[in-house]
Amino acid sequence: MSKNKKFDKKTDPHYKREVEKYENPIPSREMILEYLTDCGGPRKFEHIAHDLALDEEQLVALKRRLRAMERDAQLLYNRRGGYVPLDEVDLIPGRVIGHPDGFGFFVPDKGGDDVFLSGRQMRTLLHGDRAVVSITGIDRRGRSEGTVVEVLERANQQIVGRYFEEGGIGSVAPDNKRIHLDIMIPHDESGGAKNGDIVVAALVKQPNKRSQPIGKIIEVMGQHMAPGMEIEVSIRAHELPTIWPDEVEAYVAGLSGEVKEEDKQPKQYPREDLRNTPLVTIDGEDARDFDDAVYCERQGKGWRLLVAIADVSHYVEVGSALDQEAHNRGTSVYFPDRVIPMLPEILSNGLCSLNPDVDRLCMVCELHVSAQGEVQRHRFFEGIMRSAARLTYTKMAAIVIDQDKGLRAEFASVVPHLDDLYSLYELFRKNREKRGAIDFDTTETRIVFGEDRKIDRIEPLVRNDAHKLIEEFMVAANVAAANFMLENEIPGLYRIHETPDPEKLNDRRTFLNELGVSLGAGDKPTAKDFAKLLKSVAGREDAHLIQTVLLRCMRLAVYNPDNVGHFGLAFDAYAHFTSPIRRYPDLLVHRAIRHLIRHGNATTFNYSHGDMQSLGEHCSMTERRADEATRDAVSWLKCEFMLDKVGEEFDGVISSVTSFGLFVELDDIHVEGLVHVTALKHDYYQFDPVGHCLKGEKSGKSYRLANKIRVQVARVDLDEKKIDFELV
Repeated sequence: MSKNKKFDKKTDPHYKREVEKYENPIPSREMILEYLTDCGGPRKFEHIAHDLALDEEQLVALKRRLRAMERDAQLLYNRRGGYVPLDEVDLIPGRVIGHPDGFGFFVPDKGGDDVFLSGRQMRTLLHGDRAVVSITGIDRRGRSEGTVVEVLERANQQIVGRYFEEGGIGSVAPDNKRIHLDIMIPHDESGGAKNGDIVVAALVKQPNKRSQPIGKIIEVMGQHMAPGMEIEVSIRAHELPTIWPDEVEAYVAGLSGEVKEEDKQPKQYPREDLRNTPLVTIDGEDARDFDDAVYCERQGKGWRLLVAIADVSHYVEVGSALDQEAHNRGTSVYFPDRVIPMLPEILSNGLCSLNPDVDRLCMVCELHVSAQGEVQRHRFFEGIMRSAARLTYTKMAAIVIDQDKGLRAEFASVVPHLDDLYSLYELFRKNREKRGAIDFDTTETRIVFGEDRKIDRIEPLVRNDAHKLIEEFMVAANVAAANFMLENEIPGLYRIHETPDPEKLNDRRTFLNELGVSLGAGDKPTAKDFAKLLKSVAGREDAHLIQTVLLRCMRLAVYNPDNVGHFGLAFDAYAHFTSPIRRYPDLLVHRAIRHLIRHGNATTFNYSHGDMQSLGEHCSMTERRADEATRDAVSWLKCEFMLDKVGEEFDGVISSVTSFGLFVELDDIHVEGLVHVTALKHDYYQFDPVGHCLKGEKSGKSYRLANKIRVQVARVDLDEKKIDFELV
């Protein structure tokens, strides 16, 4: 496209989409990127506006769009005031992960290896910030090392921590240890905080090369962690949105608990009526929102499986205040005693929850499966359903596995379909093994509270075949959703899981060879090779060690519009479709599928590939934010649980080995603490990162990852959320 080409519906391939979204449309992001690429160099704002022949009214909108494209790392605004596509200048956009020791890592938006950021580079950054870096070299460990070119977006507006004052100078030590810089507090901005108070500080000035961040105290929470405060601290520390905006409150005030009649059978886009199809929900005993229901029947020699998902996209309109707040939250956050939902309760537990014996709107994935358990074709449609039963995992397992006569009589009307579900699940599980999906045997725990919100016990969560049954059917629907989007070339978000880091993989190979096992398959092992190895060592004493070592060379799964497949599940394409009540990416996938159902192609879809790129990064961030917030709260609760156990002895397993000591996870109660290297008496211990062990110089005694060990609780520090152990 020539740089003097005017903007109109003929030259902009996305003109129709822009007209639908704006009264006075401006060039789409795609057209702006194409124009700037053709320019061959940076162009200033006034030149862009002139070349695209925009009028005065469009200039403000263009300025906003260019700033949004900067923020989403599509454009770079250079020091001379020119705009240039980021892809043209060999710079990488991404997010910063801070480390308590002052350095950090840079996670590129488009995936790939993390980039090391030195302490010097981290002076201008805080954990969670988005930035653009250039690769400037390789550090002594062989990692790519980056230099910060520009900060795109600041992640932290408020910091929670302890207030300290010394020599008349105030500071806040962040509760989140990944934020490595203390916040300086001017004397007249202390808000009356006393030494040691837990406070909330608003950042007035972000860090730069010459000074630390500066803030002011906006809330004093108190001196000590009262019951429940650990979650409040975590909420504030991670800036989790908890208050619904007035516009959202006004919208939900107009909703009732019943689906409107005109929504059940609309004239323009009719829904398929599934109210006589005995779909059932299967969830945990304490579940309150039911976003998926299933039904199965034999069809000839094969099967017909329906996976019905709550139609959240019907109620959350694109661009509405509700949509903006759902986007802001990104995901529901599950703390041990409460949930911060992505959607208001009248939707999450009401209109969008597939409760039994009430009409509900749904999006349905219909799968036709062969007698061998292979999905032969899929179909998506909008429906209306009426759940025939609310089953728990325990009841489902009792009905189809234990053949409990009482429960089979109670649910007699749906038992034949439940038996069909279980039979199909067994085929899916066999195919999962053939495909080579990786099953890591990890333990999740649940905190059980007693009186006065004191922790009574910490217990492992037990998964039965009913859990796995629902998991398999949700996975099948997610795969179909991904394939449906790919087939129709519509912008969407995929759940991608890249292949393991090659460098980490080589280290693991060396270690595994010492144990007499081999991963095989050369430089590019598949998920099937991992699964085969895990199965082969299942009966060995060091099976847990081998699993842990393999798990730690895996990358994190993220959301991205560029599909690269899901390594762990061994699928070429995977998307999240099944939980739109609690995950924003699922809502975006629903919108893409609804558009295809109604229009048959991707034309006029509300989102571009660039939009999905920034949405994927945001959703990945909110997922990490939720994980970190719940982990912080649980760490504090576990420390509180161990306070009265100082001096007691426990059996455990070494869960991590570092140069400064051994992390040990206690059996049964699954609490983790540190045996510092200085507590390993009568010898000097050297750290072997490849062998995952500390080895004594004189004695030759070694402490290796996954070794069983007995420890005594030496100290519990609530402020630091740390537990120190000593060897017995």
